[in-house]
Amino acid sequence: MAKVEQVQSLEPQHELKFKGPFTDVVTTNLKLGNPSDQNVCFKVKTTAPHRYCVRPNSGIINVGTSINVSVMLQSFDYDPNEKSKHKFMVQSMFAPTVTSDMEALWKEAKPDDLMDSMNLPSYCHNSDIFLSILTTLGILST
Repeated sequence: MAKVEQVQSLEPQHELKFKGPFTDVVTTNLKLGNPSDQNVCFKVKTTAPHRYCVRPNSGIINVGTSINVSVMLQSFDYDPNEKSKHKFMVQSMFAPTVTSDMEALWKEAKPDDLMDSMNLPSYCHNSDIFLSILTTLGILST
């Protein structure tokens, strides 16, 4: 069976932008939309879970609606010469009719049922953009 194509919309589609200074927590938003005719479960993953806090990091998006996900970059010493290799992946799948245990739902999900989208961070300090990356598709290991 072929992998299911992502039905969920992401805004921004390709990168998350964080504007410094980075001495305090910096927040940006990711809008997830569900233009399909079925409810969609989502889960946001990152390659740097200690650097970012994501709220909500999972949930259900009802048919024809969208939600805003806050991505909070924790404070750190910014080095403009350091390239960020951090990635975010939004995994989603069509929601079953009963979704009482989200944790079990994700553990039991078949890989072919998952839809993945990558989103990469970009850091701005004093309005200068140091990193701009295009979309990459793939699966992160947890």
